[in-house]
Amino acid sequence: MLHTAAYWLILELRDAIPKTHALAVAEFATLRLRLLKLGARVIETACRVRLAFAAACPDAALIRHLATALAGP
Repeated sequence: MLHTAAYWLILELRDAIPKTHALAVAEFATLRLRLLKLGARVIETACRVRLAFAAACPDAALIRHLATALAGP
């Protein structure tokens, strides 16, 4: 059951990537390495969770886009 949930999560993530981006047709292993296995500082407050990425993170703009796209209405 967890495997199915992880597969669904990666499908939703890939669907939220803009179609013009190179990762829009990437394999699941590539998405896992480029987007999910990141090093970031987590700053947690009472009403939000902030992620501080390194200045050289190449996919920071895409991750920001995905966070707002998957947040919902």
